[in-house]
Amino acid sequence: MQHITTDVDRTVRRYVAVWSEPDAAARRSAVAELWTPDGVEFVEGARFRGHDGLMDRVSEAYTLFVASGDYHVTHDGHVTVHGDDMVVLTLQLTYAKGPRTGEVAWAARAFLVLDGDGRIARDYHLTVQPLPQA
Repeated sequence: MQHITTDVDRTVRRYVAVWSEPDAAARRSAVAELWTPDGVEFVEGARFRGHDGLMDRVSEAYTLFVASGDYHVTHDGHVTVHGDDMVVLTLQLTYAKGPRTGEVAWAARAFLVLDGDGRIARDYHLTVQPLPQA
């Protein structure tokens, strides 16, 4: 088993980047590299399982928020490691244009539970700042 602290920065960079990947083939490859084949993400009462389910989830988020140019996916810069198998960060959507450029529009704590190879087995998103009502 690799020790999580040696690869946490790389894991976080790749995790944040996958949500902004415009190329579908590169996005699929990133999903397969980040999550285990039976990995699961829990968000807002929904569950996305396996590479196909996760690919659908990541692609939908990209289409809804990033492809429009309205938002960038970022994180707040604070990453916490718990033991050898959990990474916690705050994932954010920041405004990409307009008078609020750079401000946080949405935020969620992401709890990434890793397997022995450093891939995400379970991914929990807990919203801490919902998107404003349109």
